[in-house]
Amino acid sequence: MKFQALCSVSVVALSAFMGAATAQADPRGLWLAQDGAKVRVTSCGKAICGKIAVAKSPTNPDTGQPWTDKDNPDSQLRSRPVVGVEVFINMMPDGPGKWTGELYNINGGNTVPGHIYDIDAKTIKVEGCAGTLCGSQNLTRLE
Repeated sequence: MKFQALCSVSVVALSAFMGAATAQADPRGLWLAQDGAKVRVTSCGKAICGKIAVAKSPTNPDTGQPWTDKDNPDSQLRSRPVVGVEVFINMMPDGPGKWTGELYNINGGNTVPGHIYDIDAKTIKVEGCAGTLCGSQNLTRLE
């Protein structure tokens, strides 16, 4: 009987520990996107934000020049380099292992509501929706 009670307490304690670990997940660091770009996630006040740290390749094959924010709706920003562009905007904690804010898509130049989900210590899922059209991709932790 005591052994069974000890096992029950251990299961509850382990569940609480695992829940606390998820709630305290920290997406800050450098992440590799599926296209090869690298995104640096940092604190920005109480939120987290992410900027492109390294473009998917050194140059745009269409122009032979470094990648620019060519699809930005603001014509004055279309010539800015994509490195340094904020793509995770004001992502606030929204439950265990989840952040909610806005995502900027440099391929199309649109900003949409989005989420970051902590999958595990080495993976986050970034999900955004424009109306009823949604998409997601996993990013892999580099540091």
